[in-house]
Amino acid sequence: MSAFRTHGRGHLNGPVVVIGTGLLGTSIGLGLRGRGVSVFLSDPSPTNQAVAVDIGAGLPLSRLGDEQPELVVVAAPPDVTADVVERSLADYPGATVVDIASVKAGILADLRGRGVDLSRYVGTHPMAGREKSGPVAARGELFTSMPWVVCPSGETSPGALQAARALATDLGAVVVQFGAEEHDHAVALVSHLPQVMSSLVASRLQGTPLHALSLAGNGLRDVTRIAASDPTLWVQILGANAGPVVEILHGVREDLNRLIGTLEDPTAPGARLDLAQLISEGNAGQARIPGKHGGPPQAYSWLTVLVDDRPGQIARLLTEIGEIGVNLEDLRLDHSSGQNVGMVELSVLPNKHDLLIEALNDRGWRVLQ
Repeated sequence: MSAFRTHGRGHLNGPVVVIGTGLLGTSIGLGLRGRGVSVFLSDPSPTNQAVAVDIGAGLPLSRLGDEQPELVVVAAPPDVTADVVERSLADYPGATVVDIASVKAGILADLRGRGVDLSRYVGTHPMAGREKSGPVAARGELFTSMPWVVCPSGETSPGALQAARALATDLGAVVVQFGAEEHDHAVALVSHLPQVMSSLVASRLQGTPLHALSLAGNGLRDVTRIAASDPTLWVQILGANAGPVVEILHGVREDLNRLIGTLEDPTAPGARLDLAQLISEGNAGQARIPGKHGGPPQAYSWLTVLVDDRPGQIARLLTEIGEIGVNLEDLRLDHSSGQNVGMVELSVLPNKHDLLIEALNDRGWRVLQ
């Protein structure tokens, strides 16, 4: 195993082989190349590999020659990940091999069943992505400040775990360590369920008259944003993690049946209380989502600023908020139906809410509380 550097440019010396040049694999290549690490790329699709090479994510694997990689990153689809990991462990006997598939327990069980040497293997999962796919959507900073889960097995060597953690930290991610099954249950709730629910809501929009959809606001856009994800990838993810997802969906079904039963007779005794409880339970769950920088949840105050829909207005607004000295916690954009007016929704700490409104009003902005 190669030594690890601890100075400015990171921990990995390289070379690093990345197998799979989709969004994540190419983003890993770009991020490592930005730190001066030698990266070599391989993909079953010559076109994907050529695009990744052209945008600077690395060199073709054929250029590696006889040099042995320090690390192999398997960025293959979940249904072939175990095959590629097994082959990589055999092809590169001195390298740590990690995969970045979004499910972990099944791959580990498959590899263990094949009798491969698990001391050099670490399952990992960077919790980052985009609605767009493929190497053209890749970004070297994709993983910055995002969680990167590492799932060592009982057989994982300390050196292999160190290499997996170094990959994540070199790319600016925040390392989180889980067991494989613990990981799969967690992502079923925080990642796979939102995808399913978003897709189910968006599917209701098929055939909806356009004049009805013209009423859509940020609520519908927020809920359906991830419904634009790649169906082929999600077929594999959901199939590989079906058990944990089904377990959660059973609970969702119970809540839906409860809601349907209540709405079928909304004036019955106790119906309104039940509706209030369902919404309150959602309030309680939402309040548990970690706040800024992963810290404890915190309540923020919102205000809306109307801006003319022309170039430079939002930039001017943000510049003036900076001059006022108020830090924004969140920002959302919407547009007024039928008017050339944009609506910028701003989230700030409660003790800055009134100050910001007063200062913006003084500067001539139209503010809605």
